[in-house]
Amino acid sequence: MGTRLVERFCAMVRIDSESGNEAPFIEATKSQLEDELGATCTIDGHGNLIAKVPAKGADSAPPIFLAAHADTVKPGIGIEPIVEGGVIRSKGETILGADDKAGLAAIVEAVLDAETRPPVEIVVTLGEEVGLLGAKNLDLSLLDAKQGFIIDSDALNEVIIGGPTHASINIEIIGRAAHAAMPEDGISAIRVAAHAITRFQEGKLDEETVANVGTIQGGMIRNGVPERVKIQAECRSLDHEKCIAQAEAMKSAFEQAANDVGASANVDVNIEFTASRVSEDSQPVRWAKQAIEAAGLEPETRVILGGTDALVLTGRGLDAAVLGFGGKDAHSTDEHIAVADLGKVVKILRHLLEIAARG
Repeated sequence: MGTRLVERFCAMVRIDSESGNEAPFIEATKSQLEDELGATCTIDGHGNLIAKVPAKGADSAPPIFLAAHADTVKPGIGIEPIVEGGVIRSKGETILGADDKAGLAAIVEAVLDAETRPPVEIVVTLGEEVGLLGAKNLDLSLLDAKQGFIIDSDALNEVIIGGPTHASINIEIIGRAAHAAMPEDGISAIRVAAHAITRFQEGKLDEETVANVGTIQGGMIRNGVPERVKIQAECRSLDHEKCIAQAEAMKSAFEQAANDVGASANVDVNIEFTASRVSEDSQPVRWAKQAIEAAGLEPETRVILGGTDALVLTGRGLDAAVLGFGGKDAHSTDEHIAVADLGKVVKILRHLLEIAARG
């Protein structure tokens, strides 16, 4: 299994699939799952892949889904993996793509390796890195499974059972242009933005709530009073009402700062996903803990402030928990994964399949 697993993973990361360009990887994965697992594959209207693999020694067991995302962050073109000292990393100036192709490689390997398994639906989503777009648009009518697992975290012993409400906030401030030598004739949109940002809390607000201003773009010339500024901000909380209140406070701050000086502020608040969690007593969480223990690790459950496909799917009526793929330093050119840890993911998933087969 070890050599085959490493070769499988390395072959996957060599196929470019930055967000928005996942189609070639989806097609290659579809062919692979059909050839190796006898899967019946469907690509839904959004481009997500759903591959149904028949049971093995457990025909009466209910189906489960195992999911990973196809897309990688930038720089992710021309990835060349190398194995040195039992660690896989990128040879060049790119990310490795263990997030999340290590998860997918481990899924395929575990389904092949499990002595018994229930019917398995392997789901490969698009656009996870740019807003969980695949999970939001996944055609659930194509799934028979009502519970499953997303393999898309780092720690091997953790079961992620929930996440936050996330509000994205897009702001455009419109002031009045003028020559810098005659500032009294203008209204600086940059100055309005600066005043607004000082009017609300930012950073870690409490143990379950954060807020951030991520980008500011404005002005065109050094010697001009800037007329327009665009700002991207966000807030998140494990408490839905806290997130909504913080988003409204941020919106109000920009509107009031603009109004104070005769500028205008167009503020658009979008709820990207809503806080939810799977019960610790739910079957997926219990199975996950058993599988992690069977692999020799001490399981832990936690909720996170990051967004996951599981959070979206749970919000859409499925029971979904997140398990680790074992990689380190994701979203950086230092990303790497130990061969031994990749093998442990397969062991956990193999135990999970065998537990699910017993029902």
